Amino acid sequence: MTPDQEIRLAVTSHGEAVVDVQRRLERLGFTKGLDPEGTYRDGTRAAVEAFQYRRGLRVDGVCGVQTWSALVEAGRRLGDRFLYRRSPMLRGDDVAELQQRLSALGFDTGRVDGIFGDLTSAALGDFQRNVGLPVDGIAGASTVSELLRFGTRHDDSELVASVRDRERLRQAPRTLNRRRVAIGEEGGLDSTVGAVRRLLVNQGAVVTTHHHPDGSIQASEANAGGAEVYIGLRLGTGGRHCSTSYYAGYRYSSPGGRRMAELLQGALTSSLGLPDAGCRGMSLPLLRETRMPAVICEIGPATVVVEQATAIARAIVDSLTEWAGTAWD
Repeated sequence: MTPDQEIRLAVTSHGEAVVDVQRRLERLGFTKGLDPEGTYRDGTRAAVEAFQYRRGLRVDGVCGVQTWSALVEAGRRLGDRFLYRRSPMLRGDDVAELQQRLSALGFDTGRVDGIFGDLTSAALGDFQRNVGLPVDGIAGASTVSELLRFGTRHDDSELVASVRDRERLRQAPRTLNRRRVAIGEEGGLDSTVGAVRRLLVNQGAVVTTHHHPDGSIQASEANAGGAEVYIGLRLGTGGRHCSTSYYAGYRYSSPGGRRMAELLQGALTSSLGLPDAGCRGMSLPLLRETRMPAVICEIGPATVVVEQATAIARAIVDSLTEWAGTAWD
């Protein structure tokens, strides 16, 4: 299998694709229990669910494209392959370790997200220049060896990405006036997004709206538009609840995203009278790929979202106003 194929393995699936998934899970410490090799039963589902939770994905026990891609990425180790800037960008735990090591040494890779982009390439070049290696932006054997020579100090060092993010938040305006805000939804919430947009425009914000089921496409649009914060809305399943997620992964957690998630979760559960399903750092594609603080609010059932669209919009705008005014010192 490749990450580009349409993949959806679940209970009752069988064959070589299941064997592949089971073996990858086992190498990562997630056992399939008593399931026969090549047969997707309860043991394999439980292993997939445990992996999904560990990686900050939605937990459904189904190995779809996102879970399969995460399995492939989790099997990468620094030094297994050459790392460099290409299109599509290289992804994996080896990229994340490279970013962690560079960032701990003071080279700004941007957020640690396991994606080898322009900032990572520039940071790698700076590192090579500083240690007297040829500056080619490629993490080959010599560069990896030099990085590893610094040992494991990155395990307890503060990452430059975290420092930079807090400084950016400190320097930002304390109001929503002229702030660039992106509001998105995966489908079915156009009217709610519209209500949020109208209130934000009244506060002087510059608002873009994004309507697409693919989180990666929404992230690309928000990045291209220079958004300073992204708020995503999603219809929840499984009864009355409200939960909010922000980006966290590879020892990095978005400070702005986490604060925004906490404010939104409190405001939405209070104003809607919904059970509080909590905030959680996750690595969903939209959260991982946006370059600004981003959150996804999941609210269910649909009737609550439809009937209380105005209250939702007001809670979001009030939370954004408080978030913008946060003192980050």
